[in-house]
Amino acid sequence: MWHMTFGAVNLLAIGAWIILIFLPRRPLPMTVVLYLGVGLLCLVYAIGLTVIVSGLADPVGPAGAQASFTTIEGVRGIFASDGGVTIGWTHYLAFDLFTGLWIAKDADSKNFSRLVQGPILFLTFMAGPAGLLVWLILRERRARLYSRGKS
Repeated sequence: MWHMTFGAVNLLAIGAWIILIFLPRRPLPMTVVLYLGVGLLCLVYAIGLTVIVSGLADPVGPAGAQASFTTIEGVRGIFASDGGVTIGWTHYLAFDLFTGLWIAKDADSKNFSRLVQGPILFLTFMAGPAGLLVWLILRERRARLYSRGKS
């Protein structure tokens, strides 16, 4: 079950990223990315987390391990099962895609070319926070240049 879920969320995320990076930013493709991409990933995450936490399937960690978010060992316990890894990965995919969608909409509103956006979106897909950091630096730099030009 978890291997199939893992593969499905990966395909879903890749499809949404392809739409986001390469297709025109019209309402329908952006709605697909938001609801069939981000929304569906969030749904899979919520259901999977509920199944794991309730103990219905694939309890986290080896027998006797303490699963928690407050220690490295506790987080290791959470990710010590196929279900824990799949749900954790789905969490990353959902938030990175949401971040990419925000970057794309923000960049469009600030008239950044798609050639500039492409590498930033790809970086966000591959290493979420790094892509977000690059975008925040570029948008701030442009805002400062724009405000100087108006003075």
